[in-house]
Amino acid sequence: MSASAKAIPNEFKTAGLASSWQRLCQLGGIIALVMLGYSLATMLLMVAFGGQPATAQAAYAMLQANRLVGFLRLDGLTILVMPLYFLLFFSLYTVLKHKDAIFAGLASLLVFAGLTLFLATPSAFSWLALSDKFATATDNSMKAQLLAAGEAVLASDLWHGSGAILGGILLQTGALVISLVMLGSPAFGKLTAWLGIVMFGLDLAHLLVMFFFPADGVILMAVAGTLYLAWFPLLARDFFRLAKKNSEA
Repeated sequence: MSASAKAIPNEFKTAGLASSWQRLCQLGGIIALVMLGYSLATMLLMVAFGGQPATAQAAYAMLQANRLVGFLRLDGLTILVMPLYFLLFFSLYTVLKHKDAIFAGLASLLVFAGLTLFLATPSAFSWLALSDKFATATDNSMKAQLLAAGEAVLASDLWHGSGAILGGILLQTGALVISLVMLGSPAFGKLTAWLGIVMFGLDLAHLLVMFFFPADGVILMAVAGTLYLAWFPLLARDFFRLAKKNSEA
């Protein structure tokens, strides 16, 4: 029996539960591929259009010039795609809890808590509302108030807000722990686990050092971001392989 087949818990080998296990693994593989597409799209958007604007005035001008591109540059895609992380890590937990229930559960709790905090901070929809008001404002004092409101939103978004940073630290810590659990499980390849350890470790280090050494933080983030392009395909491969082995078993 192959290592992947041995990774399937006995309680999932009955007819009904085996089907649920197979669908869960397929779902995990599909989400991993969606996240790969999201990572590629984010990188292409940054190269083609640039990152987030530095000021509220620039954000309003960007949205008025091209609402869709502005929405995407203000992390609109993150709002739509990142909730899939809940399903992805639930799939990982379901597979790995039979290897190490305590650490797989702890890692999942950290990821879910961090992701919830993180997703509370994107401000793309707030920018749309403020931009519309700014475009129709005729009074200079009203425009000044809207610019001040925009600066406040900018200071509390997912790149600057305390909630987002704390959420990112919790998320990356949980993902690092679950990668360590993956290393000891026959369900996932060693390369998948080791790459996750390095990648999430670098992302966590970036969050911890960026306030004191901003240049080093940017380098760590860039390296980690590139590794996601390799990790997601490997994770999808492992999930689909598990689903196939379950079908054969």
